[in-house]
Amino acid sequence: MNILERVQDVLHREARAIESITIDAQYEHIVKLILDCPSKVITTGIGKAGLIAKKCAATLSSTGTPAVFLHPTEAAHGDLGIVSASDIMIACSTSGKSREVLEILELARHLGVKHIIGITSHPDSELRQHCEYVLDMGVHQEACPLNLAPTSSIAVMLAICDAIAMATMESRGFTQQEYGLRHHGGYLGRKARMDNEG
Repeated sequence: MNILERVQDVLHREARAIESITIDAQYEHIVKLILDCPSKVITTGIGKAGLIAKKCAATLSSTGTPAVFLHPTEAAHGDLGIVSASDIMIACSTSGKSREVLEILELARHLGVKHIIGITSHPDSELRQHCEYVLDMGVHQEACPLNLAPTSSIAVMLAICDAIAMATMESRGFTQQEYGLRHHGGYLGRKARMDNEG
């Protein structure tokens, strides 16, 4: 195996997968829904998709949209207490068949959550039945040589989450100063703070 060729192939496969995402009016509806949310966004997912959901919440929070990640397993043991009816839930699941994620969506509905957004790939995904909006990732061959390890699909999921967060941020008119107030530490904090401009 040529290692450099393998690395290049992985990057090309993931880039092509991202470029193939279908953009439709649902993105606009979702951004407007988030902008009008009187409470917070809750993201959820398990496994690799859960890591993307956690990053999605972190990005939204640092760019002006209060958000928190809720682990499906911990939700079943009391963490569901953070959910309120006025929240928006974003569920990430490539297969849309993970029992833990489907269960948390059912429980969120019982708590009065109306707005559930799904990010999923499989056309027969059960997740779709629980969601008001579904952002379709498309079906992608993984960059993994076994076509098993989540790679291309997870790159697509991350890109979709980032697109939502950045469109929401810009629509909100979120400023560099506001970013600095939420991200005070480290290099980005120094870069964002107005007293370091110039």
